[in-house]
Amino acid sequence: MKELNVEWLSRRKYGEAWELQKQLVKEIDRQERNDSLLLLEHSPTYTIGSDRHPEHLLYGSEELARRGIEVYEIDRGGDITYHGPGQLVGYPLLYLDAEGLDLHQYLRNLEEAIIKLLAEFGIQGGRKPEYTGVWVGDRKIAAIGVKFNKARTRRGFVTSHGFALNVKKNVEEDGFQGIIPCGITEYGVTSLETLTGIELQVDEIGRRIVPCFAEVFGYASVTAEEILPSVKS
Repeated sequence: MKELNVEWLSRRKYGEAWELQKQLVKEIDRQERNDSLLLLEHSPTYTIGSDRHPEHLLYGSEELARRGIEVYEIDRGGDITYHGPGQLVGYPLLYLDAEGLDLHQYLRNLEEAIIKLLAEFGIQGGRKPEYTGVWVGDRKIAAIGVKFNKARTRRGFVTSHGFALNVKKNVEEDGFQGIIPCGITEYGVTSLETLTGIELQVDEIGRRIVPCFAEVFGYASVTAEEILPSVKS
């Protein structure tokens, strides 16, 4: 039976959550921990993925400091994106066995879990063939960027990084105006609150995405925890 640990971290600085991912990837690799899904919000942050287009960051250092936005160059795929309050971030840390492995299908499965969640609100989410992520019409509601960490004790990979789903209206203006999101100039972003017209809470959406995720990825058992243990030194 496949088991999934789901943990709500509340709001965390990006660097703290990144270090935590690295630690848990090692534990999953060593089979000391079940597959895990971390759900959280970040304080305002821009992350630049391995595509490395710093020109897509429109704010200078003074403006970033004024707005309290941190910047990280990180080891996931993709270009620049924003993380901040009002956005549900999900980090699936899953072991993928090498036999029959389809890395592109993993990305499609992440999209499918979010599309299923949107359907619960009567929203038709979809994909654009040229871009990773989830779209509603020509507006992006969820960004996806992942890393496949080669396992050291088994023949396969452990995933890290994941998805960012815009929940609150404020996300559309608070951070995305300072970047060219994922390097895409012709399309904008949207949020669940904008599309539904109702006020929503990020932790509520976190709870609702869990069964969608478990169904798509085939987890028969889900264990939910409120708080992660302290990061080990």
